[in-house]
Amino acid sequence: MDKIVIRGGKPLKGEIRVGGAKNAALPLMTACLLTDKALVLENVPKLADIDTLGSLLRNFGVEEERAGSRLSLSASAIKDFTAPYDLVRKMRASFLVLGPLLARFGQAKVSLPGGCAIGPRPVDLHLKAMEALGAQIKLADGYVEANAPGGLKGGRIRFPTVSVGATENALMAASLAKGETVIENAAREPEIVDLAECLVAMGATIEGIGTERLLVQGVDELGGTEHAVIPDRIEAGSYAIAAAATGGDLELIGARADIMDAVVDVLRKAGVVVAVTDKGIRVAANGEPYVGFDVITQPYPGFPTDMQAQMMVLMAMGGGASMITETIFENRYMHVPELARMGADIVVHGSSAMVRGKGKLIGAPVMATDLRASMCLVLAGLAAEGKTEVNRIYHLDRGYERIEEKLKAVGADLERVKV
Repeated sequence: MDKIVIRGGKPLKGEIRVGGAKNAALPLMTACLLTDKALVLENVPKLADIDTLGSLLRNFGVEEERAGSRLSLSASAIKDFTAPYDLVRKMRASFLVLGPLLARFGQAKVSLPGGCAIGPRPVDLHLKAMEALGAQIKLADGYVEANAPGGLKGGRIRFPTVSVGATENALMAASLAKGETVIENAAREPEIVDLAECLVAMGATIEGIGTERLLVQGVDELGGTEHAVIPDRIEAGSYAIAAAATGGDLELIGARADIMDAVVDVLRKAGVVVAVTDKGIRVAANGEPYVGFDVITQPYPGFPTDMQAQMMVLMAMGGGASMITETIFENRYMHVPELARMGADIVVHGSSAMVRGKGKLIGAPVMATDLRASMCLVLAGLAAEGKTEVNRIYHLDRGYERIEEKLKAVGADLERVKV
């Protein structure tokens, strides 16, 4: 198991290229199951989660060719409809194969998923959406067994709470269902917009893209297409905080401010300089202590839960009191005790965390618990005085491409060490 050793306190300056969005690439990859033609994706990041889903798709019989960031997927010869536990347990996004398999083949057997330990994320909304489209669902031995012998039929799906994954599964399933499907209280994340636009390019008929009400007219078949994955707004936001917390100045090449408004707004409220450039976004410290600010995580276009842990580092480095309220996932403050080891003053009350900025952090050995907590601790180490050792960093490889290389190129002093 590897660890990252960081000698912090060095301002990061230069350029970092933002890769394709993991959370967009994963559902786009599962969309290949909707057609027997090739789906070619550009700007696909090289990440452990991408490899995990690729293994699952190959298990079904999908042919895969990769050259750099270009990924070609062909599901013309599917031989299996079971997503086994050994593959699905590694990443809950694997559950997104359910809708496409049901829609095209009328059957699927998918293990209940795993993923980060940030609280329960049940799949009941996915299953109710499939049932609304006429699927028969049975749970047995840790698997979801779904069948639609006569094919899926259009229906009305209204989610009681916003769910990104359930919206994606429903959208893909409805694309091949017979008749019209209305999806209400749909998630509006940029990654869902990206998926919908790819489906339209494949021949789907979807209205209301980017809104909470999607209208899908099912078609008999979908074709192939070429599609570029949007840049990763969470990676961009993480490196933006790296610039701010270290007193640095970074230009994030390829980042799109229009899909990360909530993060940009919070950074500016804290006193960070953020400017849109012709190549992306420039983020710089203004030389003054950051002021306290409050954050509430919400579905898009609100502040993303995937940026909560990273933003806490900036709060701890500030000069005032700040508050974070987590409304999406429970048990997502497991990074707090680790930040406290580095001198952060944080008190958690239920779903809220009060952070009293001390203006500095001190290096210490810490342990990562999930993907975003891992990045939080790396950011803390970059900003801290002295040496920080971040243990259990395998989560990082799931969501941050070439992280050591990118950070070293802008002045970070860090290395990955085998333990």
